Amino acid sequence: MQEKMAKMLNDSVVARWTALILIALMMFFAYMFVDVMSPLKSLIESARDWDSGAFGTYAASEYILNVCGFLILAGIILDKMGIRFTGTLSASLMVLGAAIKFVGVSEWFQGTGFNAWLDSWWTAMPGSAKMASLGFMIFGCGCEMAGTTVSKSIAKWFKGKEMALAMGLEMAIARLGVFAVMWLAPIISNSFDQSVVAPVGFCTVLLLIGLINYIVFSVMDSKLDKQLVAAGMATEEKSPEDEFHIRDLGKIFSSKMFWLVALLCVLYYSAIFPFQRYAPNYLEVTLGVDNATASQLFSFFPILAMCLTPLLGIFLDRKGKGATMLMLGAIIMIVCHLSFAFVLPLYPHKWLAVTLIAVLGVSFSLVPAALWPSVPKIIDEKILGSAYCLIFWVQNIGLCLVPLLIGKVLQSTGGYLAPMIIFSSFGILAFIFSFLLKAEDRRKGYGLELPNVVKKDE
Repeated sequence: MQEKMAKMLNDSVVARWTALILIALMMFFAYMFVDVMSPLKSLIESARDWDSGAFGTYAASEYILNVCGFLILAGIILDKMGIRFTGTLSASLMVLGAAIKFVGVSEWFQGTGFNAWLDSWWTAMPGSAKMASLGFMIFGCGCEMAGTTVSKSIAKWFKGKEMALAMGLEMAIARLGVFAVMWLAPIISNSFDQSVVAPVGFCTVLLLIGLINYIVFSVMDSKLDKQLVAAGMATEEKSPEDEFHIRDLGKIFSSKMFWLVALLCVLYYSAIFPFQRYAPNYLEVTLGVDNATASQLFSFFPILAMCLTPLLGIFLDRKGKGATMLMLGAIIMIVCHLSFAFVLPLYPHKWLAVTLIAVLGVSFSLVPAALWPSVPKIIDEKILGSAYCLIFWVQNIGLCLVPLLIGKVLQSTGGYLAPMIIFSSFGILAFIFSFLLKAEDRRKGYGLELPNVVKKDE
């Protein structure tokens, strides 16, 4: 058996980390596209006659189809069809959605009859915003499906190995996309005479490269499956016991741990990702700087996260304490958002803004690094894809509604005090659920506080 295991492709350090880099780069490009418009909020509003409400609706559109049930379908597809089919499909959807969004914000589209028709109804949303939102919806389906597929892929390739480190590195590389686009989007825009189109087009091309990356990974994964079959560790056809059935979803919905993780996830991410959409504009208003400077300041958000997440992954693999990390991450987030609400407006210094942004990035390291490797500990492997997708589905409900809420609040109040208080309240609730999660793990013994690496007997 030891000889057979030694022959597996994922037993090769080079092979499994190459696989990780391929899929992580796909998510790096996806994260760039997600936030490519964030540094351009003021520009798109002046160039295409959007307002904060239209921008909020556009930001929320990424999650609308997912909330309406696509992510549940994505989980079923993932568990039925596997990571190769689902990952390629998700990458293709991202490219398609990006292309539609690119057309929507382009100068050419503004003079078309179709844009005029879009302008003629729901006049609060310009035709360009409607088209961009449609593309962002399709992209969002692919992006969220890709996120769950990547998580299951890592769980497969790093089972019993450096799973938390691998997931941590994948998240770190993906978040590097946020840092990169906060710098690159204004630079590319300025290089093309304050163009909104050029940064969107650039990121669309990168998504196409990400699709190619995943196809290469799929070839590697196919070889691994063949090795597993040859070694008798898997079969080409699933047994009735291993086959996914729709009724298996009931096992997920009936799990108390699932709901604790899902609610913690939606509350935490609702205080992070919607904030990212508005953060550059918040810094513009609070510090009195231009959009390029604001974007560069916020670009420091993922820096500490990128550095710390792999280290936290190593710690989780070797020492555990995942549930404790979730609580600590929520506390840090609460402090940061309250500081954005009350401290930074009183002391509008760039160094203070960068400090708070970087510390918020620490929270963004602690929570995801501990959260996602915990899911395989509480959910059966055959329904793991569906579990990830259902968590993402619950998360997307918040990510869809919160930007709409923030856009409306911002439009009615004209300032960021109320939005920051809302984000802080999400953090408080996230802390409560992380406390309950740790208590439930202590009672039931799921092993959230235990290390991930399984030591083999000599």
